[in-house]
Amino acid sequence: MEEIIKELQALVTAYGLSILGALATLLIGIWISKRLSKVIGKLLRKKEVDETLTNFLESLVKIALITFVIISAIDQIGVKTTSFVAIIGAAGLAIGFALQGSLSNFAAGVMLIIFKPIKAGNYIEAGGVSGSVETIGIFVTTLVTPDNKVIYVPNSNITGGNIVNYSVTDTRRVDMVFGIGYNDDIDKAKKIIKTILDEDKRILDEPAPQIVVSELADSSVNFNVKPWVNSGDYWNVYFDVTEKVKKTFDEHNISIPYPQRDVHLFQNQ
Repeated sequence: MEEIIKELQALVTAYGLSILGALATLLIGIWISKRLSKVIGKLLRKKEVDETLTNFLESLVKIALITFVIISAIDQIGVKTTSFVAIIGAAGLAIGFALQGSLSNFAAGVMLIIFKPIKAGNYIEAGGVSGSVETIGIFVTTLVTPDNKVIYVPNSNITGGNIVNYSVTDTRRVDMVFGIGYNDDIDKAKKIIKTILDEDKRILDEPAPQIVVSELADSSVNFNVKPWVNSGDYWNVYFDVTEKVKKTFDEHNISIPYPQRDVHLFQNQ
């Protein structure tokens, strides 16, 4: 029994200070890690960084600091940490390869949140789909289509191609094409279209609407009609003006021809 006590006393004498130092390093280090991660979180929120990204980075910093503190505490008691660091590095590399796609989506999500080419509520076309942005997450962006379908788009698909944002500017140009028959009066048709645009209060005076003959097509003379509207009025104006032009053309006997061809038959005598 006396020998056991002597051995314990020897261990305490030899490693006591190291163990106390390791415990102090661990406790103080964890406290500092938590405080520092909260400070970083506050700084990010002051910079108005997205809350999702802020929470993620705050947690990431805390985990990284606590891992460093644990390794330092183990080193305090004389355990060689080189192998631990090597194992952690190898594990990180393996995880990186396994989650390569997810990491690219994460990086793309960070870029979207920081540079903000799109925001919640914007109507966009990106990644081969289009819809209104519901949320921008760390890994995926959620879109809602006009027919109320929900699309989850990986962030790397969005940043990897062109992004068309229809909601950035306050105004948009409505591009429409109306065709009339070759026997109809061009000036009369043009005047009718101008009157319809002038009577629609949603159409802006500046820039002025453009009405031009754009093409002598196979079956029709085509007008390019390009009025400017507030972005929120785009589709309503498009549908209303299209309907009004058709009805008014009918009232004034101006035809909107369907595709047709003249066929000439020759008889061999």
